[in-house]
Amino acid sequence: MNNKNEIVEQSSLAINFVEKLYLESSYLIKEIAGILNEEEEKFVIGKPGGSGISSMSSKGLEPNNVKLWLLKKYSVFFVPEEKTVIRGGTTITKIDKDLKVLYLRIIFHDKNIKEPTIYSGALYNIEMKLENKFINKFEHIMTNLEYNENKVFKDIKKINYENMYIKIQGELIKNSLFEITDSETIVKKIIKPSLELYRKY
Repeated sequence: MNNKNEIVEQSSLAINFVEKLYLESSYLIKEIAGILNEEEEKFVIGKPGGSGISSMSSKGLEPNNVKLWLLKKYSVFFVPEEKTVIRGGTTITKIDKDLKVLYLRIIFHDKNIKEPTIYSGALYNIEMKLENKFINKFEHIMTNLEYNENKVFKDIKKINYENMYIKIQGELIKNSLFEITDSETIVKKIIKPSLELYRKY
């Protein structure tokens, strides 16, 4: 009986911890969004399909799909207000030759990292190679990037990804998520370096 009670307690603690981790990361994203909105470009957060984040997820019962029940990583992007249209709680960001975005990706757990990590920087030279009804705005590309993460992010310093639909380049910087603890650190380690990359390209 004691063993059962211990498992129940551990399960509750684990779920509560994960929820707190998600909540804290959402506060981080919102704080970053607020700071970026005050920049000269007046960045807004991209919202694909009513949600502010893009991730791989599944509700399937197959073992490979069960692994995707838990959110282990997600990404968001920020775009100048003049480059997107806000409609019904979502954004519509047209892909053109001048489009570039600030990109941020949080990884809570992955076999290739030792601790939760945050990547931030710029994506640029974004190009549609083949028009189709499933990818006709940048919001759609976000999911595509997640599902092809191993190819897209194999070299974060020199992202150069291309498939039959899209072509995209970029550069990201890496920080430990748990080292981003206050507003000063956010500006120093995420905002300033990311804006430098964005304005560079």
